[in-house]
Amino acid sequence: MNSANRRYHVIISERAAEMLVQHARFLTQVSAQAADKLRRDIVESVKSLQEFPERGSWLTDRVLPVDKYRKLLVDKRYLLIYQIKGDTVYLDYIVDCRQDYGWLL
Repeated sequence: MNSANRRYHVIISERAAEMLVQHARFLTQVSAQAADKLRRDIVESVKSLQEFPERGSWLTDRVLPVDKYRKLLVDKRYLLIYQIKGDTVYLDYIVDCRQDYGWLL
């Protein structure tokens, strides 16, 4: 299989799944339609990682191992934070960029 046809297996951590639920639940208080759009957009972005996981840029910080995590921005406010190991993409976190996510580092 050449790299043009390569498909990756995406594994979503329990933590990332719960983060998505929390973000959507919070947004539902403002607009159920907006919460549903967020959920759809994140699911679509996660599915896109099956074919193009390298499209996300490296998440860099002096306390993180070099070239370990990638990030993908969704809807201008949410970061998908993931790793690629072999033919598997591990989605570890979904964070709202408007919140302090220094705990992650």
